[in-house]
Amino acid sequence: MLHKEFSFIKANIQHLEKENLKVSKGNLGWHLDHSLKVINSVYENIKESKPADYEKEFNLLRLLTFTLGSFPRGKVKSPKRVLPPEIILKEDVENQLGEAIKNLEIIEGFDENQFFTHPLFKQLNKKQTIKFLGLHTNHHLKIVKEILK
Repeated sequence: MLHKEFSFIKANIQHLEKENLKVSKGNLGWHLDHSLKVINSVYENIKESKPADYEKEFNLLRLLTFTLGSFPRGKVKSPKRVLPPEIILKEDVENQLGEAIKNLEIIEGFDENQFFTHPLFKQLNKKQTIKFLGLHTNHHLKIVKEILK
């Protein structure tokens, strides 16, 4: 899960300072750091969830987003806990990457009804959470690729 994406992140950690203000206010490091913070934060959230508390519920926004396979740019504000720091250090991104790889492997073994509660998509079970993490990571890696051009 996300093996290609993790390889891409690892290969581009060296370009943390690269920016293109026509593409994004955040530099390349901002997008890598944020993507990894989201994975690790979601892991902490789903790990603590109780499968018996999961309630399957229809969510049109989730259905559309997951069906289309992408997020629109600049429409959602990230929660503070997943915002990168002012100064993004290479070692921090490398550590977060190692943690994200490990955490995703652990998520794979969770109960199907362990869940993560997203502010817009509401409760996402394990399968939906993994899908969300893939969509979210790829959303930011598309921006990273544009910055690298």
